[in-house]
Amino acid sequence: MKKIIFSVLVSCLALAVFAQSGTKVKWEFTSKKIADKKYEIRMVATIQPGWHLYSQNQSADAIALPTTLKFTANPLVVLNGKAKEIGKLYDQFDKATNSRSRFYSNKVEFVQTITIKNNVKTAVAGQIDFMVCDDKQCLPPDVAKFSIKL
Repeated sequence: MKKIIFSVLVSCLALAVFAQSGTKVKWEFTSKKIADKKYEIRMVATIQPGWHLYSQNQSADAIALPTTLKFTANPLVVLNGKAKEIGKLYDQFDKATNSRSRFYSNKVEFVQTITIKNNVKTAVAGQIDFMVCDDKQCLPPDVAKFSIKL
């Protein structure tokens, strides 16, 4: 009986840990037409106080997992360069890990400019792989999936 109770408690604890990262960052996805056949896709992360989200661009010695934007292939959509980051970027050296990392607190916007090949209705879909940490711990990597109508 003790083994069953222990197994149930461990399972609940594991689920709680894996579910936590999604509650630390709230994502919003929007599109804005900026010219004929040209759009800005905005992926806004609102981060809970005390937590931070890593930049796409990490230094060579960083051990933090960078935020990665992955777009689903769409023959009607062309990505224009890499997504820009808008927010207050922190660049910090961690003595404990002997590495430098770049991250955002509170809020960051990832803005991807795209061009559509034809004037037709379509969508941009994909996912954002990210990790959040505070001063004491990092939560397991998480994924935010999106589909944005144009």
